[in-house]
Amino acid sequence: MTTDNGGGAGGGCEPELSDSLKTFGAVLKALREEAGLTQEQFAPLVRYSSAYVAKIEQGKRFPPRELLKRSDEVLGAVASRVLEAAARSLTRKAGLASWFRQWAGVEEEAISLYAYECSVVPGLLQPEPYIRALFDRRLPPLSEEQFEQQVTARLERQRLLRERPNSTFSFIVEQALLERCLAGVDVSRALLDNLLDVGRLRNVEIQVMPLVQEDHAGFEGPLYLAETAENRWVGYVEAHDCSMLVTDTKAASAMLQRYGKMRSQALSHQATASLLKQMRGAL
Repeated sequence: MTTDNGGGAGGGCEPELSDSLKTFGAVLKALREEAGLTQEQFAPLVRYSSAYVAKIEQGKRFPPRELLKRSDEVLGAVASRVLEAAARSLTRKAGLASWFRQWAGVEEEAISLYAYECSVVPGLLQPEPYIRALFDRRLPPLSEEQFEQQVTARLERQRLLRERPNSTFSFIVEQALLERCLAGVDVSRALLDNLLDVGRLRNVEIQVMPLVQEDHAGFEGPLYLAETAENRWVGYVEAHDCSMLVTDTKAASAMLQRYGKMRSQALSHQATASLLKQMRGAL
């Protein structure tokens, strides 16, 4: 997200693996094994993929709130209380900036996710070369270990696009970001290829806002919106190394109105795909 420069490109980052995350994962694994379940057996019972459960047990993913509720049904009340106690000790989210983690939790469970960007391509759409180019330019610089952990964290977030086929993802990106040619032709080529590839997913819509657009509702800057499982809209905005979750209903509604207006002002999904192919061919 700068917004969604990916939740970790700014300062205030804590990219190291959290001891509390690893502890929670170990507790979950022990309770699962005590119940006589393999990861492959346990995962569908709590309605997550086995790969996702494995990441949680390894301390590489922050457990969603729904996991605790669903584990109660599978592992029993006593095990659920143990998990809840372990969850209360969670303090960090590996690879993500502290100011981004709250939104990342919302993002995990959203049934609709909208994003408008005018400063950097949204993190969920960034191919690895583009991600590395961004972190290469981060100030203050990252250590090699921090660099790799943050790249991994951002790539991990992108699984949402394919692992949540019933969730709707909409992105509006300024054409200027694609024309910028950040880090050179090879990175731009990878970016355009990725946008075309992701744009073919049935649950993803990508729209480009033209360079020239006299009627533009996005002049107040980047914005993110998520629809929760309870059909409540939550907004998110970022600035330098800080962010704000917008939970006020009236404020979120205003953001939703602006986003709806921008969708009508941007190129259609089909016209965007044609433009991306044209830009790709010109490189």
